[in-house]
Amino acid sequence: MSPPRRYLDNAATSWPKPPEVFAAWRRAAEDVGATAGRGAYSAAVEAEAIRSRARAAAARLLGGVDPARVALPAGCTLALNMALHGLVRPGDHVIATAADHNAALRPLHWLESRGVIDLTVVPCDGLGRVDPAAIASVWRPATRLVTVSHASNVTGVVQDAGAIGAIAHARGGLLVLDAAQTFGLLPCDVAASGADVVAAPAHKWLLGTSGAGILWVREGLEPEPLVQGGTGSLSDSLDMPAAFTARMEAGTPDVPALAALAAAAEWLEARGIEAAAATPTRLAATCAARLAEIRGVRVFAVGGAPIVSFTVEDYDPAEVAALLEQLAGVQVRSGFHCAACVHEHLGTARGGTVRASFGLFSTDADVAAVVTAVETIVTGEMLVTGEALVTESPAAET
Repeated sequence: MSPPRRYLDNAATSWPKPPEVFAAWRRAAEDVGATAGRGAYSAAVEAEAIRSRARAAAARLLGGVDPARVALPAGCTLALNMALHGLVRPGDHVIATAADHNAALRPLHWLESRGVIDLTVVPCDGLGRVDPAAIASVWRPATRLVTVSHASNVTGVVQDAGAIGAIAHARGGLLVLDAAQTFGLLPCDVAASGADVVAAPAHKWLLGTSGAGILWVREGLEPEPLVQGGTGSLSDSLDMPAAFTARMEAGTPDVPALAALAAAAEWLEARGIEAAAATPTRLAATCAARLAEIRGVRVFAVGGAPIVSFTVEDYDPAEVAALLEQLAGVQVRSGFHCAACVHEHLGTARGGTVRASFGLFSTDADVAAVVTAVETIVTGEMLVTGEALVTESPAAET
């Protein structure tokens, strides 16, 4: 008999989600069915109302920004690409950090490899922290912007966005904040962070579904559109509309995903983001502390996002992840977690880490399952025959 499923990969995609989220998605897909902004008939009007509701909800979570400055692309990766490709100019210098996600690093590397920009990646420490002074030390007259992952998707550490933003602004530059691991989990008030641009997904800590993302760009900063096409407005012109949201939202929006985004944001607002985050934060801290007590286990966790990365001596992270599921039904991620540079600084460049990320519906039983399974892996010899996994104690020395 298989062990119960224990899903601990919420840093990739949150699951489960509130019933209200799936109900909103289903109603938009089954009952509305129309395209937002394309027509005056009732279903199209309702689809546009759904998009407006999602835009307003995202604006509230960003600290009450103007909804007219919130675009809703298909995801965070697209949002970051739109911001980076749309804001840099030939000859610009850009600063990224070793703790950043590939959603920012790969577009920047692409631009650098084609001679569009110069790129500097500043280091982090052994837990993924970035010293703001390191960013100041590499600033150049040609520096246009700095990108920062608000929280590392490998260790959960939250960067000092306010200090980094102050450094950028004092030098006439911009801060692009990747809030993939904080939006819906920690406050993302743009005034406090000093961000000029914020990108976030709906399907992670916000508890929405895939197919929707968020891109906020402050007033007075107008990125060139990465994608051109139909918007449902000014369709008699070949020029893209001037309005920010229309210019950034070419193509057909995923209305069910936007309905889920709005429902998820409202669900979190009703409970309070900090109150909702208390349980996964506590569980991650408990799990990290208990794993750190096991001989041969190295833990990379510092609080912030409820992420616990770890390695087990003499085991590849992929082996550990497979054994966790076989032993205890625990589903985690192993490897490099789409973060190309941070592992050099963590000392995990050979195979990455095992990452357990706790969600709003995780329990103390999930922590116990992880810890017990890791103890079994460390103290026992794993033998897999067919689909049956048994544990044998190491033979006594003679």
